[in-house]
Amino acid sequence: MADPSSYRPKPGQIPDSPGVYRFRDDHRRVIYVGKAKSLRQRLANYFQDLAGLHPRTRTMVTTAASVEWTVVSTEVEALQLEYSWIKEYDPRFNVKYRDDKSYPFLAVTLNEEFPRVQVMRGAKKKGVRYFGPYGHAWAIRETVDLMLRVFPVRTCSAGVFKNAARTGRPCLLGYIGKCSAPCVGRVTPEEHRELAEEFCDFMAGRTGTYIRRLEQRMTEAAEEMEYEKAGRLRDDIGALRRAMEKNAVVLADATDADLIAVAEDELEAAVQIFHVRGGRVRGQRGWVTDKVEAVETAGLVEHALQQLYGEESGDAVPKEVLVPALPEDAEAVAQWLSERRGSQVSLRIPQRGDKKDLMATVGRNAQQSLVLHKTKRASDLTTRSRALEEIAEALGLDSAPLRIECFDISHLQGDDVVASMVVFEDGLARKGEYRRFQIKGFEGQDDVRSMHEVIGRRFRRYLQEKERTGEWPEQPEQPERQDRSEESGEPADGSGPLDRPEQPGREDDGRPKRFAYPPQLVVVDGGQPQVAAAQRALDELGIDDVAVCGLAKRLEEVWVPGESDPVVLPRSSEGLYLLQRVRDEAHRFAITYQRAKRAKRVRSSPLDEVPGLGESRKQSLIKHFGSVKKLRQATIDQICEVPGVGRKTAESVVVAFAKAAPAAPAVNTATGEIMEDDGGSTHD
Repeated sequence: MADPSSYRPKPGQIPDSPGVYRFRDDHRRVIYVGKAKSLRQRLANYFQDLAGLHPRTRTMVTTAASVEWTVVSTEVEALQLEYSWIKEYDPRFNVKYRDDKSYPFLAVTLNEEFPRVQVMRGAKKKGVRYFGPYGHAWAIRETVDLMLRVFPVRTCSAGVFKNAARTGRPCLLGYIGKCSAPCVGRVTPEEHRELAEEFCDFMAGRTGTYIRRLEQRMTEAAEEMEYEKAGRLRDDIGALRRAMEKNAVVLADATDADLIAVAEDELEAAVQIFHVRGGRVRGQRGWVTDKVEAVETAGLVEHALQQLYGEESGDAVPKEVLVPALPEDAEAVAQWLSERRGSQVSLRIPQRGDKKDLMATVGRNAQQSLVLHKTKRASDLTTRSRALEEIAEALGLDSAPLRIECFDISHLQGDDVVASMVVFEDGLARKGEYRRFQIKGFEGQDDVRSMHEVIGRRFRRYLQEKERTGEWPEQPEQPERQDRSEESGEPADGSGPLDRPEQPGREDDGRPKRFAYPPQLVVVDGGQPQVAAAQRALDELGIDDVAVCGLAKRLEEVWVPGESDPVVLPRSSEGLYLLQRVRDEAHRFAITYQRAKRAKRVRSSPLDEVPGLGESRKQSLIKHFGSVKKLRQATIDQICEVPGVGRKTAESVVVAFAKAAPAAPAVNTATGEIMEDDGGSTHD
């Protein structure tokens, strides 16, 4: 590990002008490339006290052994040179996006004498017009099949084309009118090229003019009583419209724009791009990258723009580029894009209207892409095994933690405080083992106290199971326990309280009892205070064979009890990925329960108080009577007529409605008329 002071340039040696710099390691390999408006100011940031640097930046400067720079005239030149060097040197500490799949494009080979329409993947070729990318190759073929009726461009391979020219017989598409058959001279090369260019114009979004032209020709043919010709034109217009319907209009002003969204966490980022042409989404693509450098959203956007447009020119660069955050040098980036396009390009953040709504959709796609990437990574058996081994090594465990339980607290400004427990076994989620808790030991917002209560309740139940089965003959002293009826855990399926007494006759049915199995590792969502609270709860119960750690969100640091410094797992550690996924799943499960609990309180009704009446039978009652009001007026015998409702349940329903105070009648504020409460039903 090198000391940055050993290769720090002397004062005044670094010029105060725009430029691009390169850090090299001991073997003269370029490990990082960056650009700056002022090289002097930017490079000075790397040579400050190491404790003040971001961990990733600190790793880079201690890996490097030298730094060099190149002065340029403008910030745009710096942007271009940075892109060229990143592509040339592939530095290990630069953000590099990688495609999450090889996207297919619809390509028209205008560089050939007889242009061909086909599906293409991989690197783009000079002289070929590309449209897309598309999610699936079959989507391209469906579109082309509709378009060939109107634009019968060649789609065959070079071998098929030469064979048809040699024999003088076209292929099947030539006979059915979906190819103009230039191979046998039905059209001249010039006429065929014109067809290909019209095909490209239509795919580029210039659809309205062409369809209006066809409609005019159809009308003229009908007026001249050429009905067969008019019928063919009508069918052509229908085919083109069906092709257009495959891409719904998303921007009403026929905008040409690319929308770029970023979803990120501390270690990775996913980028999604929607290509909108003529107001319609013509293509979509996505990338995922490791965040190997200390970079914010604006920096991720800039890197994405470089990769997306670094090799493009002309119409491939749209008039508008919409982003979630502007790069640090937004004007220079916009100028660079304008130079590549050959005309003005607008680079901005959408603020309102359809463009902002579409950007939200792109953002959701980016988030799903990041989640899918993490899920795929976690599903690999070898990867999971390595992750568990890395966790065991980092935390000093005797063996890999085959069962991990993670706890999280969720609330809304101190109200509806709940907790979640998720379970991962062998690195995979066991959703049937998930549990949910209500915090009732106190009121208000106190995450540390809530964590202590939840951990205590979970492991108290574990000790109860051990005591019941005789596996724990001498139970240590425990804090005074709450009455079981007040414990508030709930199973993941929402079937009822976890902590109700076991039913008689069900104790030896072979099913695993709730909380019966201890984890090897407890993970809490939080830092030192939450970890200390969890460990204190275990100590109070005399449990010393369960490890505890916490994962703090800020820098993804792993905290263990009694340590003043966190355990920092490497950025590429599979163990850290697994801990992240466990923590994120606990957070998702907790916040879902908290929201559902809040919504249930808002939507409560007298039927909620009827014991044993589930959601299905509630819906049956409402459907049978047509409204809550009519159900309230029904007799016990009438309620018993509903399938699945017995007399005891019907009596409970009547009692529940009798206890509930009638709601105030609704009043039409315009007329003063009292409106009937029929529960929103249209039945009389």
